[in-house]
Amino acid sequence: MSTPSSSNDIELAQGAVLVKSCEVPANALPIRGYDFNNGVDFDALMKSYLTTGFQASHLGQAIEQINAMLKLRDEPFDLGDAEPNFPYPSERKKKGCTIFLGYTSNLVSSGLREILRFVVQHDLIDCIVTSAGGIEEDLIKCLKDSYLGAFKMDGKELRSKGMNRAGNVLIPNDNYCAFEDWLNPILDKCLDEQEKNDVNWTPSKLIHRLGAEINNEDSILYWAAKHSIPVFCPALTDGSLGDMLYFHSVRSAPGLRLDIVEDVRHINTLSVKSIKTGVMILGGGVVKHHINNANLMRNGSDFTVYINTGQEFDGSDSGASPDEAVSWGKIKPLASAIKVFAEATIVFPLIVAQTFARVVDERKKTGK
Repeated sequence: MSTPSSSNDIELAQGAVLVKSCEVPANALPIRGYDFNNGVDFDALMKSYLTTGFQASHLGQAIEQINAMLKLRDEPFDLGDAEPNFPYPSERKKKGCTIFLGYTSNLVSSGLREILRFVVQHDLIDCIVTSAGGIEEDLIKCLKDSYLGAFKMDGKELRSKGMNRAGNVLIPNDNYCAFEDWLNPILDKCLDEQEKNDVNWTPSKLIHRLGAEINNEDSILYWAAKHSIPVFCPALTDGSLGDMLYFHSVRSAPGLRLDIVEDVRHINTLSVKSIKTGVMILGGGVVKHHINNANLMRNGSDFTVYINTGQEFDGSDSGASPDEAVSWGKIKPLASAIKVFAEATIVFPLIVAQTFARVVDERKKTGK
């Protein structure tokens, strides 16, 4: 027979362990994954990510965000007295949602380049921001291939063989030699136009020129030039392209002048004059901040998706959460921003399959 004190102890313990639950919100999603007993259905599998939990649910929410951007982008809107086109590029028409795409150079070194090219080829985004490698690697791959290596390959041995390693991707030195041979005559023409025609070159104007000159449908920049999608690269000199500009300036002093202030005016104006904005950033660094800072000029983006592996405990912008950007005014407080903690080469193809690729398929069916 239990004593009064032991009964009180049990009651106290039960009260601590079995705290009464609050009422579950009406719109709460039950956690449930995909059942392969139903066969292999890719669409159903991807839809199940939303209710799987952890980063799978973040991926599902990212897909929802991007589809919301794309839906709004094609909906009619009232311009009022505003101009139908952006000031730069003047050929670029405004949409219901201006989509900013940012990606770091390593992703173009990888096979994600073909996924990114697909999105740009079908004119489904409105502005690109990338780092120097995101420019040069796209162009170089039109001239020479990169190859699959391994993360554990010996750096000293690779150096002796003229092979460069980016993760587990190998890039021969010969690729950069071919790039320099292709690039130098174009830089000569640009310098001539600068001196004779008083052309004020900016990184985005030079990138547009290179995209037009490469004349290769495998290239991201080819399609960006074709569709008048501006490509901004505030750190254009931080890579092989910077080396080539340096060598060219030594041979042809004072060399090409690139006005970064004009470009920052262009990207900020693009943001300010947008109806709504959607932001999709793969990776971090200057790419992530440049897009977010442009959206600060309009009190924040309306839709935001980050995909990176960065952590916020070190205070870096790369690892910063969407909520931190809200505190700066770079994301609107009521925006349903989401960060997918994942390596982009794994998840971005899945995202594209459920978003941009569906838009392209629908266009083919309807003939639009």
